[in-house]
Amino acid sequence: MAAAAAVAAGGPAGGPQGLRGWLRSVYRFATDRNDFRRNLLVNLGLFAAGVWVARNLTDIDLMAPQPVP
Repeated sequence: MAAAAAVAAGGPAGGPQGLRGWLRSVYRFATDRNDFRRNLLVNLGLFAAGVWVARNLTDIDLMAPQPVP
């Protein structure tokens, strides 16, 4: 009975609570040094984000004259 009450109340057996718990779990996921698969997933995601930024921001020519309205 006590264990069920602790789970229902969001005790230690419950999942993360709210935004703070979610951010904590994301931080732990990204910084876990002992899990190769997680590190590989995070590194591939960062690489893909960098490739996307590089491909999409190279079209911007900051020195080009701007159109006058």
